[in-house]
Amino acid sequence: MTSEQLLREIEALPEEERRQVADFVAFLRFRARRKRPLPRSKLPPLEQEPFVGMWSDREDMKDSVAWVRSLRRREWRS
Repeated sequence: MTSEQLLREIEALPEEERRQVADFVAFLRFRARRKRPLPRSKLPPLEQEPFVGMWSDREDMKDSVAWVRSLRRREWRS
């Protein structure tokens, strides 16, 4: 199918379906952009990411495995 044929097919669709086609194309473009990995030289070292160590001063999270188990016990009982 040529581009012109595809365009005619899309234009023949009802308004809502044309909107869905436009949304789907936007989704595909977004997904294609995300698939391109950044070169390693542009990635900051993990240690410099803001989330690293954000809970280091929390006494209740010193033993993260115990903390998660406790959280699961509380939440999964309800």
